[in-house]
Amino acid sequence: MFKMKGVVPPMITPFDEQGNVDYKSLNALVDYLKDNVDGIFITGSYGCGALMSLEERKKVLETVLSRADGKIDVVVMTGTTNNRDTVELTKHAYASGADAVSAIAPFYFKHNSDNVCHFFEDMTKAVPKDYPIYVYNNPSFQGYPLDFDTLKRLKNMGISGIKDATFDIMLHAKYQRLLKDESFDVALGTEAMWLPAWSLGCEAFIPGLGNAFPEICRQMYTEAMSGQIEKCRETQFKVNQMRDIMYYARSTVLAIYAMLEIRGIITAYPRAPFIPATPEEKNKIKEALTEII
Repeated sequence: MFKMKGVVPPMITPFDEQGNVDYKSLNALVDYLKDNVDGIFITGSYGCGALMSLEERKKVLETVLSRADGKIDVVVMTGTTNNRDTVELTKHAYASGADAVSAIAPFYFKHNSDNVCHFFEDMTKAVPKDYPIYVYNNPSFQGYPLDFDTLKRLKNMGISGIKDATFDIMLHAKYQRLLKDESFDVALGTEAMWLPAWSLGCEAFIPGLGNAFPEICRQMYTEAMSGQIEKCRETQFKVNQMRDIMYYARSTVLAIYAMLEIRGIITAYPRAPFIPATPEEKNKIKEALTEII
């Protein structure tokens, strides 16, 4: 059974100043990441999937798969507001060779448990039974929480795992204790609490910071997995300090575009209505990073 392992950044989607997908920068970012991480999670929140058309999302996946060339796992977020589009993207991901898919629960409307289960059931029916499907549990972005009974229902219908972006260590502990087994994976959807999540049994995390600083995320992962707890605690605090700096750009998503430019990896833009970090914000981020790295 497929399970996420290691460092799996939620890769941004680069756009040009006119808002078109910048495929040259997309290829460059995949080239940069594939030598430094275990996998990538694409067209999710950092990837601005909700701001893209279905055809754009399909082409981004195809481009990423071609460039990654099997060197790293590619997990694609196929969730939308509705069953039909989500099924279309999920079928495309399977046919294209993505290692797994993940979907946020349908957003905009606040759906009940039956609606959510119907949504994911249609996904499971669209692909072979053994194809990995992860719930992307992000209450802030889907607009409502997924209660534990709903998650148990999803597991029982064949969902393969969860990307936990609740930022709630008590909930994460519950997922590890009562949901995780050989048939159900639990991955952490942030770098902010990797060390405590690892101590609870987590084996993979999805760090936004890993777009621009995959090496520190790799270091933090390796330190935990090798039992270097004191070193890992120091690295975790450093990572969290870097996350504080990300808010200088008004949004962690906007900060990643700025950090990638600061590091000379790519120069790209978020898609509107996001407004890119200002030169002043970029300078503030650069100065703050210089003090700690």
